Amino acid sequence: MGKYIHSFLALILILGISLMSACSSANSSSDSTSSGSIDKLTIALSSGPLHNPYHVAVTEGFKEAGKEIGADVIVESAEYDLAKQMSQIESFITKGVDLIVIVAADSKGIAAGVQQAKDAGIPIVAIDTNAEGGVNSTITSDNYQAGKLAGEHIVNKLAGKGNIAIIDGPPITAVTNRIKGFEDAIKDSDIEVIAKQNGEGSREKSLSVMESILQANPKGSIDAVFTINDPEAIGVEIAQSQVNRLDEFFIVSVDGAPEAIEAMKKEESSIDATVAQSPRSMAKQAVEVGMKAINGEKVEEDAKVPVEIVTQENLASYKGW
Repeated sequence: MGKYIHSFLALILILGISLMSACSSANSSSDSTSSGSIDKLTIALSSGPLHNPYHVAVTEGFKEAGKEIGADVIVESAEYDLAKQMSQIESFITKGVDLIVIVAADSKGIAAGVQQAKDAGIPIVAIDTNAEGGVNSTITSDNYQAGKLAGEHIVNKLAGKGNIAIIDGPPITAVTNRIKGFEDAIKDSDIEVIAKQNGEGSREKSLSVMESILQANPKGSIDAVFTINDPEAIGVEIAQSQVNRLDEFFIVSVDGAPEAIEAMKKEESSIDATVAQSPRSMAKQAVEVGMKAINGEKVEEDAKVPVEIVTQENLASYKGW
């Protein structure tokens, strides 16, 4: 009988030691977690074309925000190519990033990619333009206001009458809202739109389409041109210069980009005004909102960042991007 009692006591001793060891291991694991041994965050941006200074400023703001929160940062340019952006989003999901920020290549077409991110449990924030599919938040400039300010400037400068051309852009809400604001600003005037073509947001394409517009409209028949961004404005000005029509009409744009500001400082420039955005601030705000979403906090669905018009009168006081 004593033999069995001794065996039983030995078994209890072994179990007790095992239990203490398990508790010690659990406490050690808990201490490791509480001391901050948590995986580093990774945030990813699918931006617009990086030959555009606006998107360069967006990426710089995004990287600065990532550095501030100690996150690893991934930046890729979709070049306004929907298929390329879809592929980037899929890659971000595969890599297991914690936050995705996009400058949508196509506001409607990107919906499936947004849904994929949501299905993977990754917060996704749109910047610069809307993105369908249910993003957590959209951070944009007030693009309607930008177009309206540009239109009002042209109406005032032309005293409410004249012929103008519009250089449009990609099929994204940032562009359509600028066009809507601009057209609303001029609709009650006697200003006539004699040409409207897609400059695709680039200097090269805008130069080409402006060349065609100039060929179709003789010298003296154009009073002003509205472009949806500053690279387009630069392209239009080059086309003017090539045919010696710089003095014929002025250009009003949107962005407030360094290149346009430098051009405006030159006496011979035909760029009369640009409505300035704050891309660096928008990118930082997108990361702030994304962090709230990661932490389960409620975020604002739409946040609009105010814009300001930069003209020859206030050029010296404009601080830039």
